Amino acid sequence: MASHRKTRPGGAIGTGLRTPALATAALTSMAVLSQTAEATPGTDHAKPSLEEVEKKVDDLYRQAESATEKYNAAKERTGKQRGRVDALRDDVARRTERLNKAREELGSFAAAQYRTGAAAPDTATFLLADSPQDYFDQSQLMNRLTSREKSAVDGYIGEQAATMRKRREAAESLRTLTDSQHDLQTAKATVQKKLASARKLLSQLTAQEKARLAAIEREKQQEAARKAAELAKRQAAQQQAASSPSSSSSSSSSSSSGSGSTGSGSTGSTTPSSDGTKAEKAIAFARAQIGKPYVWGATGPDSYDCSGLTQAAWKAAGVTLPRTTYDQVHAGTTVSLADARPGDLVFFYDDISHVGLYMGNGMMIHAPKPGAYVREESIYYGGESIIHSVVRPG
Repeated sequence: MASHRKTRPGGAIGTGLRTPALATAALTSMAVLSQTAEATPGTDHAKPSLEEVEKKVDDLYRQAESATEKYNAAKERTGKQRGRVDALRDDVARRTERLNKAREELGSFAAAQYRTGAAAPDTATFLLADSPQDYFDQSQLMNRLTSREKSAVDGYIGEQAATMRKRREAAESLRTLTDSQHDLQTAKATVQKKLASARKLLSQLTAQEKARLAAIEREKQQEAARKAAELAKRQAAQQQAASSPSSSSSSSSSSSSGSGSTGSGSTGSTTPSSDGTKAEKAIAFARAQIGKPYVWGATGPDSYDCSGLTQAAWKAAGVTLPRTTYDQVHAGTTVSLADARPGDLVFFYDDISHVGLYMGNGMMIHAPKPGAYVREESIYYGGESIIHSVVRPG
């Protein structure tokens, strides 16, 4: 799968991008967990702490989600490649049929030449061979053919070359399809393995430990909500500054368009109003999906993965987005987090393996991870450092 992976170039790819450092702490905790799992049971150091378990489980879920996006990409490639293979095979079959007809026609010309003594007895052999071009080039046979016969010879040679070329293309396309199918199965196996590991870790916890993990999760959510509120205040201050008296002297309609980001009551330019309406439709669709389960590779209507949800939401607004997060991040204009508007796509992690639909006020709707459900949540649910970029579909 590595040969197909879209890697992000170093540095920012546009305004508002962040490039978080690699989480070495997470890798360290994984190593610690691996070592302690092999320690003698019953000792204090044999069992990892709840914080280590939480990090391990979160990391396994994130790896599963990353593998899901690779699965989506491989599935898309496989579908396209299968269609190409089928089309090439059909084309080769049609060309082979035409080639056989041309060969029969040449055979009849050669037989007629032989009967009249106009050509040597081996002429038919060369005309019916797979590659008669050299013979034609080295003989005077073409000078003895009628214009109709010459046209048939030229047509046969051209059709033969085209058929061989299409056969080679079909063989290469079939090899590519086989590679894509292998990538698909590899990604599928990776997802299943990571999910099984996460479930096993959680199943080993006691009820008390599970309750403590739930408390840790609530604390994280409270911190994320606090950061979302801070972002909402900054955005509100920005919007107020943009609609200050100094910017409203141009016309009374321009002050109306200042509130056009909500998509209602705007009398400004038609483009912002149109964009606002589309964003509202995307958001309305996403809200209606809250509570549906995350299922890797799913695009609705009963379940979704993260990019399947954002794709479906914007499709409801009449905008076609690519299937994977790797492609969706390029399907619009990158903006800063401070300039994020409802309907924008918020991408996460350095490998761009997660995406959510921004709702405003630092909140988004997303399909979080395997085992969870579509929900509204702070964009800081995993900390500020995992936010990769914000993209406005267009």
